[in-house]
Amino acid sequence: MRGLTHRAVDRRAGLPEGSTSAYFRTRKALIEGFVARLAEQEQQEIVLDPTDLAGGIARTIDGWLVERNRTLARYAAMLEATHHPELKTIMVHSPREQATALAEALGHEDPERAGAHFTAFIEGLLFYRLVGGGSTAGPAPGTEESVRDLKNAVEKALRP
Repeated sequence: MRGLTHRAVDRRAGLPEGSTSAYFRTRKALIEGFVARLAEQEQQEIVLDPTDLAGGIARTIDGWLVERNRTLARYAAMLEATHHPELKTIMVHSPREQATALAEALGHEDPERAGAHFTAFIEGLLFYRLVGGGSTAGPAPGTEESVRDLKNAVEKALRP
């Protein structure tokens, strides 16, 4: 996260120095914009296939595992927010809205709570496969074996 600076973004984007700060005046605004963009990308990638719900979610998670650096960057920003209360706003960027809608469609008594639990499950599964014990023992991301393994876990989590 220390490397996320206005100057570094300008350099990486090939922009004149000072360009990024015209849009994101503070480092807080830069981090918020960064996380919002990551979340926007992830939101667009969520697959909710009514004919294969668990499979669609598994393919989404697997895609996020393939995009390892982007997912790690999101986690780094979230960890940064735990030390800087002014960044807590970035924590709202999660697939929770979709999870709540899914829980409602599945008939959960408390869709809001079920959506929060399912989001925590997805984030935990993703983190485990990305940096935890599953990163060394799980199937390689981007393979059918990985999708099958994730689908099996998601099917169990979707049971009311």
